[in-house]
Amino acid sequence: MATQNPIEQEGTYPLPEAQLDRFLFKVEVPFLNRSELNDVVMRTILKRPADPKKLLDSERILGLRKVLDKVVVANPIRDYAVRLVLSTHPGTDFATDEVRKYVRWGASPRAAQALIRAARVRALSQGRAHAGFDDVRHFATSVLQHRVLLNYDGQAENMAVPALIRQCLERLSEEQA
Repeated sequence: MATQNPIEQEGTYPLPEAQLDRFLFKVEVPFLNRSELNDVVMRTILKRPADPKKLLDSERILGLRKVLDKVVVANPIRDYAVRLVLSTHPGTDFATDEVRKYVRWGASPRAAQALIRAARVRALSQGRAHAGFDDVRHFATSVLQHRVLLNYDGQAENMAVPALIRQCLERLSEEQA
């Protein structure tokens, strides 16, 4: 887990793409609303104690990992995740016109692995023993947005990678090609 604050770049350096690829998700966190900011002030300045409860220990986490490995990912779901990753590559048949125009590098093989891992977690969290297409789509932006690099045109036109991913999702069929 790491945080990135674009305001405080002094003494910190953006991670290279190969390092970013090792993170499962990139989660955009919006600025706090009034209630949340009040909570921060109360907990830090006014010392209203937070009482976090321990939910899992290391043994339970390792046990859940074994359960997670048993969540079924049928071939069409796996192939959908693979095609979604390929749709972020400008040189593939699955790429949209926008990807061909604005993307320099698409997501890595690690992205396909991350999509499957995230889909399994979602399925298990909803009490299902199998992952579905919606599970892959649910985390697609969080998994892919830091793994797709824009080319010069994409940067110059301020293209948003999440928007490109949404277009890939809209145009990618569940049916195997």
